[in-house]
Amino acid sequence: MSETSYYARASAELRRSLISAVPATTLHGLQRKQSWRHFRVLVRMVALLVASTTGAVRLDRWFEWIPCTIVSGFVVFGFTVMLHEVVHNTVFESSAVGNRVLGWLYAFPSGISRTQFTRWHLDHHAQLGDGVADPKRHHLSPRRNARWLKALYFTPALFFIYFRAAARETTTYPPEVRARIRFERAVTVGGHLAILGALIALAGGWIAFKVYLVPYFLVFPVAFALNRLGQHYDIDPSDPAKWSTLMAPSRLWDFVLLWSGHHLEHHYFPNVPFYNLVRLRVALSPFCEARGMHPSTYRRLLWQWLVLNRAPHTNWVSAPS
Repeated sequence: MSETSYYARASAELRRSLISAVPATTLHGLQRKQSWRHFRVLVRMVALLVASTTGAVRLDRWFEWIPCTIVSGFVVFGFTVMLHEVVHNTVFESSAVGNRVLGWLYAFPSGISRTQFTRWHLDHHAQLGDGVADPKRHHLSPRRNARWLKALYFTPALFFIYFRAAARETTTYPPEVRARIRFERAVTVGGHLAILGALIALAGGWIAFKVYLVPYFLVFPVAFALNRLGQHYDIDPSDPAKWSTLMAPSRLWDFVLLWSGHHLEHHYFPNVPFYNLVRLRVALSPFCEARGMHPSTYRRLLWQWLVLNRAPHTNWVSAPS
């Protein structure tokens, strides 16, 4: 991280504290890359996707095929988490070719550009805390604190919201980067249209609806919005240590969201692979307790976000009820 970035300047004291909180030998072990563990997750995801897709094809009663499509939608979202691992170079010790191949592979399911996602996400890390320079906060967070607008993020409208946000940020990139993003997006979108067309032609509209349209357009937005809700909406703007949301440990959500609920820990040490974030959480527990951090749950965040209508990027712990 460049020392000229907003987050680097704001978090100097925090980073000194983190060095004391996690011994160098412990951190070295946590940052160790074990590719076989990454690919074990990939095999699990592919197996789940094959099983859930097969179930959705063969089962016609709604209470049988709907659970299958839910699993498919969350698995598709999981590929964005896998892409996130590639962006932070936590898969291989050294393999530029491997990272490029995995970048294409993981970006395709969600229809995004790997180059855009990489630039967008690394800028987010560098400029965390800046309401304008952080592209996710500036372009993707709701501009109005309205329940109806927040609810749209859990619907197919998410695709319009996300791609419009990405397009606005992309205008600030150099021409050669914009050209690469256009090419990658054309390939992924074209590939999805070809898959959907083939499904309709070969299996019919009902099968295409169950195995493609529902997982992508109804389930994926829920997974995306829920995951984002646990990142930077409930924070303490006055303390850089609390610019991400500390989530309560959950084996279920670790399995479903591939440990991405440990987002605060990830921002502290972005070079730790996702399969070691639980161990990192344990190592950081005394630090978080000393800082007075209160772990949250997705249930609580949903209540605060949609029912109590809390504003994004504010302190919901001290907010009046």
